[in-house]
Amino acid sequence: MSTIFTLFMILIIIASILLVIIIMAQNPKGGGLSGTFGGASAANFGVQRTNDFMEKATWTLGSTIVVLIFLSIILTGKPSQVAPSIPTPVKSEAPVKNAPVKQTPAK
Repeated sequence: MSTIFTLFMILIIIASILLVIIIMAQNPKGGGLSGTFGGASAANFGVQRTNDFMEKATWTLGSTIVVLIFLSIILTGKPSQVAPSIPTPVKSEAPVKNAPVKQTPAK
């Protein structure tokens, strides 16, 4: 069960790192990494298609992370064994000693 959890965690980490890279590379209002690395020259080579790709990649990676998290919860969230119940202590009382019965003489 732990290998499945480890696999999901690795996939979530990889998708998260890719998502951070794609979000930082986007150029919403003239900033971002694409503006730092020659954003003015990128305007001549079809920035619109690049922005569409970046937006689709962002949504895809975000939804992939959510799906992986839900799958990891569903597949690894169920306990494999039922926890042992705490046994209730059995009352062990000593038997009550009967007091000697006084016999009254019959009249």
